[in-house]
Amino acid sequence: MSRPIHFEIQADDLERAKAFYGGVFGWTFEDYSPVVNAPYFGVVTGDSEEPGINGGLLPRPAAAPAPEQGVNGAVLTMGVDDYDAVEAKILEAGGTVALPKMALTGMAWQGYYLDTEGNTFGIHQPDENAQ
Repeated sequence: MSRPIHFEIQADDLERAKAFYGGVFGWTFEDYSPVVNAPYFGVVTGDSEEPGINGGLLPRPAAAPAPEQGVNGAVLTMGVDDYDAVEAKILEAGGTVALPKMALTGMAWQGYYLDTEGNTFGIHQPDENAQ
């Protein structure tokens, strides 16, 4: 069985994307550009002692899909403790709602957003009382 061990987010504006993900989720970034001889930032998503994966942030090599045309890559979903508080941070940081908060009955709250670069991502708050 294979599990995800790394992700990559493409962006039109790397600094804007770093500000978005750093502000919303508290992620930090390490400049690996000298190592790969191209603009590339390592994304640190949390403490290495906790479950999760880290990733990369790089310039978008081609145009993003137009609005309402779906995605052309994997959609990351981040686990959160307080859905409404994180949604407020997303919107304040310039993100927009792609699919609004919905109950996964008896399991969780789930919703999807667009970041400042037009990438779709989800947030998920476990809640056995969700309906």
